[in-house]
Amino acid sequence: MFGIKKFFSKEDPQQTEIIKLLNSYRSAIFPIGVQNEWISSIEKCKSQYRILITLPFAAHSQQKQLEQYLLKNKIKEVAIAIETSIPASYKFKEIKHIVLIASGKGGVGKSTTAVNLALALEQEGAKVGLLDADIYGPSIPSLLGLVDEQPTAKDDKTLNPMQKYGLNTMSIGYLVPAENATVWRGPMASQALNQLLNETDWGELDYLIVDMPPGTGDIQLTMTQKLPASGAVIVTTPQDLALADAQKGIAMFAQVNLPIIGLIENMSYFNCQHCGEKNALFGADGGSELAARHGVPLLAEIPLDIQIREESEKGENLIAQGIKVAEHYVYCAQLLSSMLHLQSAEASSVEITFSDD
Repeated sequence: MFGIKKFFSKEDPQQTEIIKLLNSYRSAIFPIGVQNEWISSIEKCKSQYRILITLPFAAHSQQKQLEQYLLKNKIKEVAIAIETSIPASYKFKEIKHIVLIASGKGGVGKSTTAVNLALALEQEGAKVGLLDADIYGPSIPSLLGLVDEQPTAKDDKTLNPMQKYGLNTMSIGYLVPAENATVWRGPMASQALNQLLNETDWGELDYLIVDMPPGTGDIQLTMTQKLPASGAVIVTTPQDLALADAQKGIAMFAQVNLPIIGLIENMSYFNCQHCGEKNALFGADGGSELAARHGVPLLAEIPLDIQIREESEKGENLIAQGIKVAEHYVYCAQLLSSMLHLQSAEASSVEITFSDD
């Protein structure tokens, strides 16, 4: 009746009520509720109901919200466990989704955002890779604490990715000193990036996060056309100048018909350490207005926080430390993963009908 695989008793009305409530739950992460096919099992152990949910997107920590929702609806003794199983529809090699993290200009925190999004997706249950496509200013080695580290070769044509915090990563910064990379001409940089993508043994990944070069020049346009990406995320700050450049990035992706998954407004505000009040140091509502203008969601408003800078400079895993500012990246990762699942589901549901006309 409900599509539950095991441990479901039709004679237990409480289980039936739990399933109905999970179906009716709505949030940005679960816009269509918890589907029956995602509920792998419901088992009653003494007075507690143990529910196993297998999601087609990465959102492990949403179990707390689901438990609270059931609690509000008088389901008191319940424990939810969430597993992740992204459908195996590969975009490239054994990679299911490629997501481009882009910005119209440098200095808006794009690379930091890319790293923390990748780490958050990994923590939420996904297999994640991170490609540093910023040939002229590779930041990933520094942000992951892998400066001066070099990858090993699998064979004459394939490199093994560098691994850190559960991520498979590759960057020109692992291979070429930064001062050499910065003087490359466009075709050389494009070729180097193409080799990093194609000649790395990524393994099976749910998501490959690509830290794109800033700007909207020839390299960015060429690589956007070559990469079989699921979509792009634009990172900006609230200043008018940054927003104007973000607008150019949106226009570039529109030219190549690549979906904009959403915008992230970085350095959105500063929380005063004395009074706790939010201060919009660089302006207010710029990101939300730009997102609304183009009909795309604002995925996150990430504050200006000293912990982001300190942990990034040390190459530490900000997400694993559970500090409050990390919640922004975790929620953004959940939302991104959920949106990509819905996008894939809608694409696979499209039917082509041939007529005799």
